[in-house]
Amino acid sequence: MERKLFTSLSGDHAKMLNDSLSKQGFRRSQNVLYRPSCSDCSACLSARIRVADFTLSKSQRRIKRRNHALTREATSPWATEDQYALFRRYLDARHAEGGMADMDIFEFAAMIEETPVRSRVIEYWHETAEAAKSLSAVCLTDVLDDGLSMVYSFYDPEMTRNSFGTHIILDHIEIAREAGLPYVYLGYWVPGSPKMAYKANFSALEIYRGGKWCNLQDPQKISADPHPLSNDPIAEQVAKIHLPDSRPTT
Repeated sequence: MERKLFTSLSGDHAKMLNDSLSKQGFRRSQNVLYRPSCSDCSACLSARIRVADFTLSKSQRRIKRRNHALTREATSPWATEDQYALFRRYLDARHAEGGMADMDIFEFAAMIEETPVRSRVIEYWHETAEAAKSLSAVCLTDVLDDGLSMVYSFYDPEMTRNSFGTHIILDHIEIAREAGLPYVYLGYWVPGSPKMAYKANFSALEIYRGGKWCNLQDPQKISADPHPLSNDPIAEQVAKIHLPDSRPTT
């Protein structure tokens, strides 16, 4: 049974809280910050890439070349019909049985637009044979004080050869580098999960484990087996969280 530690994200200090807790393995979903806290499992590990140390692999170089014609557009967090149509195609093809499968356009709009922090929608477009623009991929991204947090991404499920999921991450690394931000936060990586395996293919990857960030050197050595002592009791976890100092300066 899944269990999460979560807190509301609102008010004047929402950005400070999001910045601080993101560095401690939390993720944002609309106006909530959460971190997995199952009683006997600690398989969900927050992952981020150190931008300065990242180097492209041969396959990632090929993916960049394959998508060189894509046009990137960064917009305000505002949902559109094009986005929702692409989102539906993506879910139906990739996550038809998932928890988001029944999201209607209003719930989708809430996911995109209900953000109390600095967020952007990064869209990727390509020109069709008819010289018209077609939306290929989208990523909802938070701008943190130390990096970019990829909240949720989706893309054209029929264009598998383009490896849009990998391309979006590579492009975010470029955006972060240009902005002087040290990290790109990828969400959670689960050892042994085929759907999460691609994240371990990025160099300079760190995971948040045991209350600190550490290099992911050999993914095969990270166990996802449940254990009754995997997590501290909730009260101890809360006590160890570092909250930002929101007192006004004088």
